[in-house]
Amino acid sequence: MERILVSACLLGQPVRYDGGSHGPFERLRQWQAEGRLVSLCPEMAGGLPTPRPPAEIPGGAGRQVLAGRAPVITVHGLDVSDAFRAGAEAALRLVRERHIRLAILKARSPSCGNRQNYDGSFSGTLIDGEGVTAAALRQAGVQVFNENELDAAAEALRDLEQA
Repeated sequence: MERILVSACLLGQPVRYDGGSHGPFERLRQWQAEGRLVSLCPEMAGGLPTPRPPAEIPGGAGRQVLAGRAPVITVHGLDVSDAFRAGAEAALRLVRERHIRLAILKARSPSCGNRQNYDGSFSGTLIDGEGVTAAALRQAGVQVFNENELDAAAEALRDLEQA
């Protein structure tokens, strides 16, 4: 059975930066009941507390953070890049240990966003880009989806299991 890495906040766990969560999502509940889901909050796995100050990537490119060419900065100006990279490493360890090929991560998160991110100005401006963990997973060959792409994730899951 294929396992799916999923952002813990999408399962209703109160791990968002503000102590909140998301969901519930019926498809995720179904997959959880099947024992498919492996839950992780990369930011907490990287050592950050909940709640924590909001953070953004100036320029929105998680791959640049992984390469040490861009920071992740909190609204107070603190560089939390090391914690975000550590969280991405924790996700990669789970992927390797559990042979995970699919992930469903929180959209627009500086860790988990797979399509868009905030631009680093803390103005609510979205730009194309992915979070640090999403970038690391994609570089490792994991298919990364967000909570708005559950149908596409289900299709990818079917394709993996039929291969």
